[in-house]
Amino acid sequence: MAVPKKKSSRSRTGMRRYSAAYKLDAVTETTCPFTHSAIRTHTVSIKAIKEGLYQPRTKKAKSAAASA
Repeated sequence: MAVPKKKSSRSRTGMRRYSAAYKLDAVTETTCPFTHSAIRTHTVSIKAIKEGLYQPRTKKAKSAAASA
């Protein structure tokens, strides 16, 4: 098993931890298809829900014939 020869300092640990590899990507924004306002991807704006423009999908009931 690989073991470091010397203890790494707090400074070096911090530099590794906060390097570019650990940074979060910028938030991607798109436009809402209903209100045409800027929103995050894979979401619907609250305004569209309040105005009744967005109707969430409902699950279909399983029939007896489908399970047989």
